[in-house]
Amino acid sequence: MSTTHLWWYLARSSGLVLLVCVTATILWGLLLSTRLIRRRSLPRWLLDLHRFLGSLTLALLMLHVGALVADSNVSFDLADVMVPGASAWRTGAVAWGIVGGWLIVAIQVTSWLRRRLSRSVWRWVHWSSVVVYVASIVHAIQSGSDVNNRIYVSVAVVSGLAVVFVALVRVVEGMAKRAAPST
Repeated sequence: MSTTHLWWYLARSSGLVLLVCVTATILWGLLLSTRLIRRRSLPRWLLDLHRFLGSLTLALLMLHVGALVADSNVSFDLADVMVPGASAWRTGAVAWGIVGGWLIVAIQVTSWLRRRLSRSVWRWVHWSSVVVYVASIVHAIQSGSDVNNRIYVSVAVVSGLAVVFVALVRVVEGMAKRAAPST
């Protein structure tokens, strides 16, 4: 295998694992904030798992971007992978990935700084993970090389449905909590 192929396979595989990690991070965070899991009786390490998944997501993002820049199959420079609309290759698809990537950075940095931020700022930034998920799926579908693979598509559909279901549970629970009379 030549170095060119190595970088392409690394970019491709890190992108796939990144999509799985984004999904797991969002699902786990949503589950922790719903009644689907009783949070009071949970051990602390389960919240730490969500934090770890967030950090792992950021590391995988850096690996994915670095491998894309190193790969010579499609010539990307730093601006192409950091500025939405700068890439001449599948501009829209790459832009979705860049927007999602920058939001991952914002979410992770604000998570590390959570104690220094107001709860409303942290929460607003954290809810942008919905945009991260949509951007990740659109990016994967429009630019991914595995969109014709049934397993890839099945995993994307099932994970997407799981995220939508748990997000809807979270929203409905939040609406019910606000509508309930205070005692």
